[in-house]
Amino acid sequence: MTFNATLLIAFAAAAFATLPMQEAAAADWSIKEVRAGVTGSIQARSTFEPGFFPTVALYFDPLDQANAVTWQDTILRPRVHAGLSVSTAGEASQVFAGLNWTVNVTDRFYVDLGFGGTAHNGDNEDDGSNGPKLGCTLMFREYAAAGFRLTDKLDIVASIDHSSNADLCAPNDGISHAGLSLAYKF
Repeated sequence: MTFNATLLIAFAAAAFATLPMQEAAAADWSIKEVRAGVTGSIQARSTFEPGFFPTVALYFDPLDQANAVTWQDTILRPRVHAGLSVSTAGEASQVFAGLNWTVNVTDRFYVDLGFGGTAHNGDNEDDGSNGPKLGCTLMFREYAAAGFRLTDKLDIVASIDHSSNADLCAPNDGISHAGLSLAYKF
């Protein structure tokens, strides 16, 4: 294959790969949902974080997951979320963002799964103190949630989340929380 043919294939692949991004850039980036609640640490003794973690997350739907018809369509149209979790006891606070997928189980009950990244201000070094030792400031974050629609606009959501550096840094105790939130849909 010649250099020009390789360059043409690379250009075509790059142009094709940017189509979803162009669609998302032209899409509706308005806030579709706000979740506000509180979580707590669910870690073992030495890595347990005391206090509570007020958490707020904003949800956007630039790929129009709300109008997905099939489960395959839902997978191809993730929503986008961004939020923060603030420690009330001086432990690791986080700013996070990622993609999430919501699957309706019934008209009122749904499951929500998300994956993305987080930045925190927690303890990265194994210095002998209590609390999780996180190794590096940037980590992966995933969550699972179950929601129940109270009204057309208001849901109650139970969630569990975990943040970890996937052993890219040492140490890697991770951060794990569980909690409840109210979700308001616009």
